[in-house]
Amino acid sequence: MPAAHAADPVPPALTDGFGLTQVAPATGTADNFVLTVTTAQVAGPHHIRVILPVGYADNPTKRYPVFYLLHGTSDDPGNPGLAFPALTASSAMITVIPDGGLRGWYADWLDQSTAAGAQHWETFHLTQVIPFIDANLRTIATKQGRGIGGISMGGLGALRYSQDRPDLFSQVATFSGADDISGDEAVVRAAVVGTLTNVGGLCGNASDPNCPFNFGPTVSSDAVFGSPYPVFNADWRWNEADPSTHMDKLAGMGISLYVGNGQGNGPNTAEEFLAESATLHVRDHLDALGMPYYLVDYGNGATWGTNCGGGHNGYCWAQDLVDYVPRLEQAFASS
Repeated sequence: MPAAHAADPVPPALTDGFGLTQVAPATGTADNFVLTVTTAQVAGPHHIRVILPVGYADNPTKRYPVFYLLHGTSDDPGNPGLAFPALTASSAMITVIPDGGLRGWYADWLDQSTAAGAQHWETFHLTQVIPFIDANLRTIATKQGRGIGGISMGGLGALRYSQDRPDLFSQVATFSGADDISGDEAVVRAAVVGTLTNVGGLCGNASDPNCPFNFGPTVSSDAVFGSPYPVFNADWRWNEADPSTHMDKLAGMGISLYVGNGQGNGPNTAEEFLAESATLHVRDHLDALGMPYYLVDYGNGATWGTNCGGGHNGYCWAQDLVDYVPRLEQAFASS
């Protein structure tokens, strides 16, 4: 199994497999690098950022749990802003940030014939990326050794993936997540549609507070989950895909939720107002089920890191991870 050495300034060599082919040399350092891969499941080349724990190369027999972090809309794992300090400082876990597209919505799209090409994001992540990482790195390749979290669009993905495959993950977290796409959260649903039709939407870019609302080739509003319009139950696929109303599937899993209220002076406050509503719907469903969870609603962000301001931005998410990573590491250690 390939491994980097402490003195190596370059990323370790990883072996292709599970439908993934590396099409360019890895970039970055030995412990924070970006791969470029292709797959038949999703059109185009895709970046995967890997952050190895401090001391990984010095402990050649030690295995580590893995945290899969799903990014937001209009972002890319090649963005160095996604390598948040709390992740690069960890000595207890590997972090993997796979490409989710500018608006892939962490789903196998219903319509595979759009101008966007193949869009099997869930298949790509769960049946290709995870086994590829387990084959190439010293992971703890069990449910107890995996957690998943997501920012904005990625919050929806983290909840959906952990619900679809609870055998893969023991911990799930959302950070300003678009966690409710049911008919109860029509504005969030409209924001999702906006990313498909290029008329606006949630921005989840970790380093650009002025998200460019260009999410790729314009596609139909029905492309991902079918009709979004609640007429004669035409939107049933959206309700089925909505994680907020299916939280019972996460019984026994550690659940963490982070969100602000968009009423501060930080970047992208309007988006955070929507994220708070969606997150609190998740809370309400968990309460109704009597399921435990950890919630931080930092309001206007005045006491939550530097420049957060309660908005939908990387300053807030950096502080979320300062709080979350030690808790996740402890959960991994306890299991």
